Amino acid sequence: MPVPPVLRPLVSTAKQEIYQLSIERTTAEILPGLKSPVMGFGGQFVGPTIRAKTGRKTLIMVQNKMDEAANIHLHGGHVPPEHDGHPRDVVEPGRSRLYLYPNSQQGTTLWYHDHSHGTEAAHVYLGLHGAYVIEDDSERALNLPSGAYDIPILLRDIQFDDSGNIVVFDDPTKRTVVLANGVPQPYFEVAARKYRFRLINSANQRVFKLKLTGDRFTRIGSDGGLLANSVETEELVLSSAERSDVVIDFSKYPIGSKVVLTDAVAGEILRFDVVRRATDQSRVPATLRPLPAMPLSTVDRVVDLSFVFKPNDRPDGVINGKVFDMDRVDFTIKRGTTETWLIKSSDPTGVKHNFHLHLVQFRVLERNGGPPRPGDAGLKDTIPITAGETVKVQATFTGYTGRYVYHCHFLEHSWIGMMAQLEIVP
Repeated sequence: MPVPPVLRPLVSTAKQEIYQLSIERTTAEILPGLKSPVMGFGGQFVGPTIRAKTGRKTLIMVQNKMDEAANIHLHGGHVPPEHDGHPRDVVEPGRSRLYLYPNSQQGTTLWYHDHSHGTEAAHVYLGLHGAYVIEDDSERALNLPSGAYDIPILLRDIQFDDSGNIVVFDDPTKRTVVLANGVPQPYFEVAARKYRFRLINSANQRVFKLKLTGDRFTRIGSDGGLLANSVETEELVLSSAERSDVVIDFSKYPIGSKVVLTDAVAGEILRFDVVRRATDQSRVPATLRPLPAMPLSTVDRVVDLSFVFKPNDRPDGVINGKVFDMDRVDFTIKRGTTETWLIKSSDPTGVKHNFHLHLVQFRVLERNGGPPRPGDAGLKDTIPITAGETVKVQATFTGYTGRYVYHCHFLEHSWIGMMAQLEIVP
């Protein structure tokens, strides 16, 4: 399994780092011996990892070398609206633009991907995605596994034809090839010590149910950063765009051991081969970082995701009965207020969805009137939702004014309209 290279800054100062990043059409040998046409940030099928620091700005000069418009959305990022990668704000072919990320958040695992209107699903599926890691001093003081032992893993599924071409927009159940950092069923050589793996579900439309053969994960982080406490778990459930930081301790295994990461549907997706000994001064504290207090909520809203079927045509994806319109504001929110949203799906077909909110992280208060699931813990920006379910979340809209979107992050669903727009006002 390759580890995506870390993008190197052109300029680095105490206050900011400046990068250059292209958007390109290229080819990748995903299946052995076959070249597949893909898209890639930096010309790579899985884009380079960007590592940022809390309080130090990131500026990215993006050049679109493709023949169609694209853009970048920092998924989970707390950024000004003009730098959020709104579907309207695209980089036209042959043009460049600057993205500014303040990195005012605590340490966390984010990712970046295309969000251009009407083409985001195809572009992300063809390769426009990469990891974005924010680090902070308080997290570093915990002495978690770091450096070469802190590794992003982007998981996704994909479908090919007999010639190795990627099949776009067929039945998602035919996407039977699962990739870890762009490679099907790879192995990864590890030392007999602790590793931190930043798991990112970069699939367009899939829920992974992950297990380790004969072992458990120590879960330490969610979408928005560290959990309050580390948690031992036998299974991780990740819907599209969700992240989970885990620690796996290979020190208990003799050299030559093989530990397999499996999915409930796909089976083996990644094998860890224990090949050497290594010193290890890292640790995993039981207590990690307190979650912020939740202010008093003053506004209640309902967000209902569903399909509307039409004869002889593709369905519409709708939120609260409406197809996405970039010129319509669905919710007007006063900056600084705390709101409670009831997310639900009244979809008559029973199709799975999920929900992603731009700009801010939220806390899950309830699921189906009861306690949240283990995967709902911590600060979240994406959650799964199935037909008939209800999930109550709370968010505080701080920082910026302007327009942002919220949508189903099954990207073929948002592509056909399951997206809406909020505007934060002074």
